[in-house]
Amino acid sequence: MSIDTAYKITGLRTVQVMRYVTPLREGGSLPAIAEADDGFLYVLKFRGAGQGAKALIADLLGAEIARVIGLKVPELVFAQLDEAFGRTEADEEIQDLLRASEGLNLALHFLSGAITYDPAVNTIDTKLASTIVWLDAFLTNVDRTARNTNMLTWNKELWLIDFGASLYFHHSWDNWEEQSVKPFVQIKDHVLLPQASELAQVDEFIHQILTPEKIRSIVALLPDSWLMNTDKEESADAKKEVYSNFLINRLNHSDKFVNEASNARESLI
Repeated sequence: MSIDTAYKITGLRTVQVMRYVTPLREGGSLPAIAEADDGFLYVLKFRGAGQGAKALIADLLGAEIARVIGLKVPELVFAQLDEAFGRTEADEEIQDLLRASEGLNLALHFLSGAITYDPAVNTIDTKLASTIVWLDAFLTNVDRTARNTNMLTWNKELWLIDFGASLYFHHSWDNWEEQSVKPFVQIKDHVLLPQASELAQVDEFIHQILTPEKIRSIVALLPDSWLMNTDKEESADAKKEVYSNFLINRLNHSDKFVNEASNARESLI
């Protein structure tokens, strides 16, 4: 795993969704493969599904922070869904989803031929495992377990997908300062925890590259329309400030979640 300490935060491209190809799972409320006006296929995540814009916010912040610390993540793009797009969709459930998602959504490049990471078959080096465990503890991501790894093997490299279950503090917004310094007890279920033997070293290294300035630059990528579509009656800028402060404060107290992860690992091995 290589880490570029000079990584620059740049804006996401915006594509126009041209064709709904197929849902990735049964039902119309989950991500789908779609074709955009640039000719590429994307995994499209809908603002009108499930946890709505909050899942997209968590996905964007998690993926771009992962990229900063050197992890492989498919390119994210903003995906524009026009009002007329869903009119020809025969499935009523999918049509309702498309109508509820008009406007700006999130998509990631579809990695054709990628296979799901299987911990029983694939092993990765301890530094990479430790970095991923550190990241998920930092983001309070509950969704990288043996049951659902949310990792893909593509071109002989490990790629991370789906951070939508991260940052659960924003589902209530209560006591975010307190939440930011709590250990993450769910890390005990992380699929890579047994291999994460370099957490202390990774923690020290990440502190050198994941600066408050980079965190604020990533948070600044969030579209105002996603932030105004949440249940907290504050301005978009005020909400961005909370996200930035939550992440910066959590970074400053990383010893809390690193110790929790290390202790959980010791109980497994």
